[in-house]
Amino acid sequence: MTDNAPQADKTIDANDRARLDQIFMQVVMDVQAQAQQTQPAQASNLAAMFHKELVTDALQGCAMLIAGWNQGMIDEAGLTRSAKALRGLELPELAARLERLRQIDEA
Repeated sequence: MTDNAPQADKTIDANDRARLDQIFMQVVMDVQAQAQQTQPAQASNLAAMFHKELVTDALQGCAMLIAGWNQGMIDEAGLTRSAKALRGLELPELAARLERLRQIDEA
């Protein structure tokens, strides 16, 4: 398997989900808030359009993560979408924090 191959959704045990719900939601809500507070890198219509698209992708990915979490899994597509958008918004640390949710039940 290559590094670029998509990972499968990870199932989260119901007990782990109940125990970790507050942490998971705190990370996702923080990601949403920080993505919404960003500004376009340049003052042009094109930059504003790309910025809006990246923020939208980050928020939609977070929505997918929440929906997956409510079904007892880490939604890999949502995680990947959000992390990619966050890197595009020049928030690599936040993207890495979000990606650590893959191991939330391993702590």
